Amino acid sequence: MEPDSVVAARTLTPVTGPDVAVPDSGRLIHLQFRRFAGCPVCNLHLRSIVRRHQEIEAAGVREVVVFHSPAEELREHTDELPFAVVADPGKRLYREFGVEQAPRALLSPRAWGPIARALLTGVWAVIRGREKLPAPSQPGGRLGLPADFLIGGDGRVIAAKHGAHAYDQWSVDELLALAARAPRPDPAP
Repeated sequence: MEPDSVVAARTLTPVTGPDVAVPDSGRLIHLQFRRFAGCPVCNLHLRSIVRRHQEIEAAGVREVVVFHSPAEELREHTDELPFAVVADPGKRLYREFGVEQAPRALLSPRAWGPIARALLTGVWAVIRGREKLPAPSQPGGRLGLPADFLIGGDGRVIAAKHGAHAYDQWSVDELLALAARAPRPDPAP
């Protein structure tokens, strides 16, 4: 999926909460692909999304986050998140959207700083009982690359980013700038 691709209408079932229609005729969807439940690097990024979630929603954007972990495992790590989290252990959505995995996810020098920061903050959060360690075995692998898609109400991909390493995704500021430039649905008559 690249800009101007059209996402087929579907309903995604989050691990908790109501189903999510993609696309959503009333607002933009930020569909982001993460690695695995409890991934320290993913958690570091998701904390930035949580801190500014109200601002993201006020910009007309709905967050939907996809992990390749099973739903049972995801619930242990994501039940406090204020947005939809979808389990895709078979990586069907990952294949459809062209989201890859590669050793460069962790080997890229550009990822080392965020990985170190994620590990330090993650270990501290585990010690304090605020987060849980990921499962020791990850059937979908640990070398996933992130990806972000901004999807308009008509299903058209407005913007896309396929990460080059484990911490290569849109910042909240980048997401908000993209949303501000995105076409809006026509108001109902």
